[in-house]
Amino acid sequence: MSVLKAENITKVYGDKRGGLKVKALDKFNINVEKGEFVGVMGPSGSGKSTLLNILATIDTPSSGEIFINGTNISNLDDKKAALFRRNELGFIFQDFNLLDSLSIKENIILPLVMDKMKVSEIEKRVQSIAEILNIEKILEKRPYETSGGQQQRAACARALIHNPSLILADEPTGNLDSKAAEDVMESLEKLNRENEATIMMVTHDPFSASFCKRIIMIKDGKYFLEIVRGGNRQAFFKEIMDALTLIGGKNNDLA
Repeated sequence: MSVLKAENITKVYGDKRGGLKVKALDKFNINVEKGEFVGVMGPSGSGKSTLLNILATIDTPSSGEIFINGTNISNLDDKKAALFRRNELGFIFQDFNLLDSLSIKENIILPLVMDKMKVSEIEKRVQSIAEILNIEKILEKRPYETSGGQQQRAACARALIHNPSLILADEPTGNLDSKAAEDVMESLEKLNRENEATIMMVTHDPFSASFCKRIIMIKDGKYFLEIVRGGNRQAFFKEIMDALTLIGGKNNDLA
């Protein structure tokens, strides 16, 4: 079953006075099946962020169509797009986006409280997701009392707790040290494996990308190549590194 299907997505930026126009995406296609963990990589300026913003209904394509869980999001007005984001999408950001005025638990359950879900169901869900992500012991703490890795795992819990059709992760390990990054990626892999969470992650980091099942490379707004994980993660990591060399981006471009 296809959770995400984007066809011929083109995005052109330019001023209304007829100045220089930039084509950030050029007839880009992507298909993500239910339960997939897909990574999107490419050099700086390749169109990764533009793609993510369009899929998140924050931006709109100049042309093309996008279907998420059967809904054509290209045609949604602002009110319907906001409701769609809340019900169908989960977001994981580089800077966590947790509220320091709330406990970790309160941050996680916020989407359910907004939907006025029964307290008993909220408690059931938060305990289940906290156990999977190994954050049961910090639920009553404030974000500033926890580590960056713990905060990002809490953000993962918040993204998944309302059972979205698709989780969009934007450089989720960008602000973490190597140990915390590994913990977060293992958590995402576990959510994908045990909860069949469908995840699309934009990243520049080949180590983080190696936890995905499939990597799509994008260059100059166009599909460049695709790598599918076959054997172990170490072998997949090497394939990703080879592909990054092939795509022509220098290390500092990819960072």
